[in-house]
Amino acid sequence: MREIALHVMDITENGITAGSDLIQILIDENRIENLIKVVIKDYGKGMSPEFLRTATDPFVTTRTTRRIGLGLSLWKEAAKRCGGDFSIESEPGKGTVVTATFRYDNIDRAPIGDIAGTITILMAGNPHIDFVYDHVIDGKRFTIDTRELRGDFEDSLTDPALLFHLKKHIEQELKKLAGNE
Repeated sequence: MREIALHVMDITENGITAGSDLIQILIDENRIENLIKVVIKDYGKGMSPEFLRTATDPFVTTRTTRRIGLGLSLWKEAAKRCGGDFSIESEPGKGTVVTATFRYDNIDRAPIGDIAGTITILMAGNPHIDFVYDHVIDGKRFTIDTRELRGDFEDSLTDPALLFHLKKHIEQELKKLAGNE
């Protein structure tokens, strides 16, 4: 995948498929330590220890529509290729935490991409699921929690005008965090 945002979407979709009603996404860009950390946590059905041992094998999947599961294996290889690391923690009935780290300045690191678009698409396409999106750049934090948004807006989180403004708001906040505004 060409962007970290696309990996985030793919791994988040795994959590949604696993029955999670809450997904937490953390992107921590620490330019001083030359590190990007992405953590995606779901509260779905989790993985058995046996499945967890093979979860990053591209020929292992829980899907019945195809025999190849590339998401986790591609994510792991993207992190390793950039001098980073990758881990999965999972417990049946409790959920899964997928963590990938990347060397910030590594030439092979994919750009973060359209994370604002990814987050708003996930919200729009899954209105019954709550999302907590945290983005940290050099210690400065921006958070969106759909549980709070639902309390603030009477409109559905699928309203196109609301989603448009939410995407623009995320983009503006990320520019502020990065010092580009």
